[in-house]
Amino acid sequence: MKSESKNQHVGKVTHHELKQTLGTWQLWGIAVGLVISGEYFGWSYGWASAGTLGFVITAIFIAAMYTTFIFSFTELTTSIPHAGGPFAYARHAFGPTGGYLAGAATLVEFVFAPPAIALAIGAYLHVQFPGLEPKHAAMGAYLVFMALNIVGVQIAAAFELCVTLLAIFELLVFMGVVSPGFQWSNFTKGGWSGADTFSMGSFHGMFAAIPFAIWFFLAIEGVAMAAEEAKNPKRSIPIAYITGILTLVVLAIGVMVFAGAAGDWTKLSNINDPLPQAMKFIVGEHSGWMHMLVWLGLFGLVASFHGIILGYSRQIFALARAGYLPEWLSKVHPRFKTPHRAILAGGVVGIAAIYSDELIQFGGQTLTANIVTMSVFGAIVMYIISMLSLFKLRRVEPNMERPFRAPLFPVFPAFALVAAVICLATMVYFNFLVAIVFAIFLALGYVYFLLTRHQRETAPADVLLEE
Repeated sequence: MKSESKNQHVGKVTHHELKQTLGTWQLWGIAVGLVISGEYFGWSYGWASAGTLGFVITAIFIAAMYTTFIFSFTELTTSIPHAGGPFAYARHAFGPTGGYLAGAATLVEFVFAPPAIALAIGAYLHVQFPGLEPKHAAMGAYLVFMALNIVGVQIAAAFELCVTLLAIFELLVFMGVVSPGFQWSNFTKGGWSGADTFSMGSFHGMFAAIPFAIWFFLAIEGVAMAAEEAKNPKRSIPIAYITGILTLVVLAIGVMVFAGAAGDWTKLSNINDPLPQAMKFIVGEHSGWMHMLVWLGLFGLVASFHGIILGYSRQIFALARAGYLPEWLSKVHPRFKTPHRAILAGGVVGIAAIYSDELIQFGGQTLTANIVTMSVFGAIVMYIISMLSLFKLRRVEPNMERPFRAPLFPVFPAFALVAAVICLATMVYFNFLVAIVFAIFLALGYVYFLLTRHQRETAPADVLLEE
């Protein structure tokens, strides 16, 4: 395992170092901000297949998976605080090939999630400004937030914290405004895949809804990629992760229940803006509350978009620094100490995806749906490899320093692992064409991996993986 990570070029390290500036609050802001757009759109599509009650069960299952996963994943993050996150853990546990699989899966998750969110930002702006082409607005969002990430992680993290707090405030306002019209009977009517009673057919809808429940929490693990920039990662990261997942679980349940109980939930199950439409049931279309929600809704999208740019850039940076991608992508800006080339490279891929309708729009799914599904495939594969890495490192390196240990081991990581495998099988069944594309991507990447062994042998010293 050490053969490919060893190298003699210690002098290069200074050109590949990140600046440690992030505190606990900023890391919490990144954890919640990465995910919070999932509370605004995407999840309500799960109602179309599972119904409200069926989707509650699916969402609870996924929330349990993410909670056990984060408690387990935090052990890896604090033991190996590395910008590569899952890539570093799998490489430490399974060697270069394991590192490749985890790194490639994480890269798919974090590179394909931003264009989906950017398209949502573009669609929102198009509603407010009909003359603005959504795809051009999405590209504009990329340019603005790539620039903000390049200027400095401290500024980027401060901005992320601010927009995350605003996004949370808006969700609380939404729940408060619709609460006078809350009727549990609205939520339960036809709650089992459109029926009032549970049947065996309800299971099919509940499994089909898994990707939309995952969208509630997708990308929270991106905090791991800021570990090298945290002031005290062994203390601050566990606090950020645990408080972050608890915040998101409470918000997800609140938003889902209050939206469904506000009126006819079937009118919200196939749209991209379920919260404004739910509020219309209570306050009408022209209410001042309505206008506030529509405008502030942008903050939730921006928080996730901006945060995931930070995540994908650190993953590209770490993979390039270790020789899994071209070395020039690991250069750090001499003034801002940010991986500017990695930020731009991920942006180029994302913008290309936005304008690739004919290539990505297949299988009867929309462009956004296929991009989201591809991102979820990457996430689920990464979760599986990460939990396997945790079990492997517990066995082969029992004396490794573990500032935070997964509670109820092995129950928590085992549940997260089994749940992730179930999710992967479900995703393949319901999204076979996207699964094939994902597999082809991994296969092509593996060919590149095999052809670039020398590149890893001469990569800059990666001291955190040498310990």
